[in-house]
Amino acid sequence: MSKREIGIGIVGCGFFGREFARQIGESAGMRLAAVYGGRNAAETAREGGCQLAASVEALVAMPEVEAIVVASPNHLHREPVLLAAAAGKHVFCEKPIALTAAACAEMLAACREAGVVFMAGHILRVMPGIARLRERIEAGAIGRPIVGHAERTGWERPASPQEWKKDTAKSGGHLFHHIHELDLLIAIMGPVSRVYTAGGRLAHPEGLQDDVLLLTLEFAGGGVGTMQYGSGFRAGEHKLVVNGTEGYAQIDFQRSRIRLAGPAGEETFGCSLDEDQDRDRAALYERLDGGVIHGNPSLRPPEFLRVLMKREMEIFAEAARSGQTPAPLAALFDGSAALQSVAAAGAAMAALDAGAPVAVGADPAGLAGGSGA
Repeated sequence: MSKREIGIGIVGCGFFGREFARQIGESAGMRLAAVYGGRNAAETAREGGCQLAASVEALVAMPEVEAIVVASPNHLHREPVLLAAAAGKHVFCEKPIALTAAACAEMLAACREAGVVFMAGHILRVMPGIARLRERIEAGAIGRPIVGHAERTGWERPASPQEWKKDTAKSGGHLFHHIHELDLLIAIMGPVSRVYTAGGRLAHPEGLQDDVLLLTLEFAGGGVGTMQYGSGFRAGEHKLVVNGTEGYAQIDFQRSRIRLAGPAGEETFGCSLDEDQDRDRAALYERLDGGVIHGNPSLRPPEFLRVLMKREMEIFAEAARSGQTPAPLAALFDGSAALQSVAAAGAAMAALDAGAPVAVGADPAGLAGGSGA
């Protein structure tokens, strides 16, 4: 039995938005209805055989658009989400969903009050290997997680003002734009309660974002963590490690491998769906220096990323169609993943400015009872 098609509109046809349009057009149960915004909007509309909307307001007013994907620059997410919710359209919003916790809470409240499905685009949470790792940790494979560490570093020259992804005013800087590792630490360790940050524009003082960020995190559950982010590191790394009371977990993003060790023994498996995708990911990192990656809207994402983006769209479309959301991804739908990570990132940047630790609110999402899963 074929699934009812969901008509989807895209806001922002850049690196991710254009690829989402392709994946929607090639997938069962979804139909690309309209697009708006971004340097590739007209070409995406022609390629996908859909309408080119004149504005966000026009797009969400189209009866054939039942849901939207917001993939515009980070600082422009709020308006299309609010307009979509007011029009009764379901919403998928790329990470970070906003650059302040207050804006996130407003956007999520609007979707909740309108009764529409909201899903945050935290793509690591749909990666098969990482989902498998989280299941093992939640089942007690390493005992109680007590120490977490993540690094996403590399060396990159500063951008021109036109490159929004490297402009803090538009992207939020490295910590917001590459928020995945912070989100994953929170998923494993729990919400951040306090954070201290050191760093700044150390390697590229003329740049538009801090290129060295060193974070010390305290988690509400009693654990602690550290993070290194930025484009001022000649010896780039991309990894995440969690130590528990009975074992440890290591994610080597550069080699697309995960290692888990505990009382039951040690196992190693890939991050992606299969070995071909793991090789594809590892080959990409061989051409880079560490984990500082900014997508080029003139190019397509690599194959391993396209597979994950298609999976995100399938999950979102099914939730929009049925009103049911998958339990393992509850935090993407109730908003707690988006809000907790943005609140922690905001507190981290405030700590950098203050030169002192900054507390994160007990319920930064304004979503008491959210899953946090």
